[in-house]
Amino acid sequence: MDTSMNKNNSTVFFTADISVKGLTEIYSRINQGMTGKVGIKLHTGEPHGPNLLPLELIKGLQAEIPDSTIVECNVLYPSPRYETAGHREVLKTNGFDFCPVDIMDEEGDVMLPVPGMKEFLAKGKDYTLGDHLTEVAVGKHLLNYDSLLVYTHFKGHAMGGFGGSLKNIGIGIASGHVGKAMVHGMTEFGPDAMDHIGPGFLERMVESGKATVDHFKGHITYINVLKNISVDCDCDAHGAAPKCADIGILGSTDIVAIDKASLDLVYGLPAEQKHDIIERIESRSGPHQIEYMKTLGMGNTDYDFVRL
Repeated sequence: MDTSMNKNNSTVFFTADISVKGLTEIYSRINQGMTGKVGIKLHTGEPHGPNLLPLELIKGLQAEIPDSTIVECNVLYPSPRYETAGHREVLKTNGFDFCPVDIMDEEGDVMLPVPGMKEFLAKGKDYTLGDHLTEVAVGKHLLNYDSLLVYTHFKGHAMGGFGGSLKNIGIGIASGHVGKAMVHGMTEFGPDAMDHIGPGFLERMVESGKATVDHFKGHITYINVLKNISVDCDCDAHGAAPKCADIGILGSTDIVAIDKASLDLVYGLPAEQKHDIIERIESRSGPHQIEYMKTLGMGNTDYDFVRL
C-alpha cells in the first residue's frame, strides 16, 4: 500500500487500537460532512451471532455522535429479521437498547435513482455481468437523515466474497423485500427464492451502493473495523470462527479507497491466517466490487495510508 502523500490520492486513516478511543479518533478525521440528523448504518446481526463486533465498540462511538440513530433494514433470507417485529426482537437479544434503532423499511420503501446509469448503459458497453439497476428500492426512512456513517464490520461474504462498506449499503440499505430482490436479480420475492441469484449480483450491489452515496453526496463517511474476520457474514447465525488476527480500524470519506485498503491489509496477513478468507474472496470474484465502483466513478483506488 502507498504511504506517500499525493494530492491526487484519497486518504485512508488507520489505527491498530480497536477501542472506543481508536474509533473516536478515526471518526474525528473523517466527519467533516456529518451534519444534522446522522444515521449510523450498521449490520446488527442474527441472534447471538458468533462474530459480531463487541457492543461497546458500537455503543461508545454512537454516544460521541450528536443526533445519531442506528439504521437498518429488514432482510430477504429466512430469518426472524425478515419482518419488522422479529427484527426488533433480535435487536433486543443482541443488546441494541442503548439508542434508537430505525428499521428504515418498516413503513415501506422509496426508489432512489442510480445517477448516470442510463447514460452508462446507453453507451452500449457490455459491462459483463447481466442486468443492471437504474434505480433501487431503499428503506423509506433513509430520507429522514441528513448524513450517513457507514460503520462496517469487515468480513467475508458467501456471495460477494467480502463484506465491506459497499456491501453494508449496497445490500444493507436496499429495502428488505423489494430492494434486496432487485439487487439479487430475482424475479420472484420471498424468503424461499434466495437461490435465484443472477450473475450480475456484484455489479447490482455496486449500483445500489452508488444510489446511496450520491444521495448523501458530501454527507457520508466510512469506518471499517477489521476484527473477528470470518469467511462468513454476520447474516450467518453460525458463521465460521475467524482464523485471521485482528488488524485495526480504517476510516475514509472514499468508499473505494477504504474497501481497497481493507483488502490490502487482509492480503498482507501471514499465509496461514489469510488462506481461507482469500479463497472466499477470490472464488466469488470479490475484487470486482472495487473495479466496478471505480468504473462508476465512486472513488479512488489510489490512497495515502495514514497511521494514527
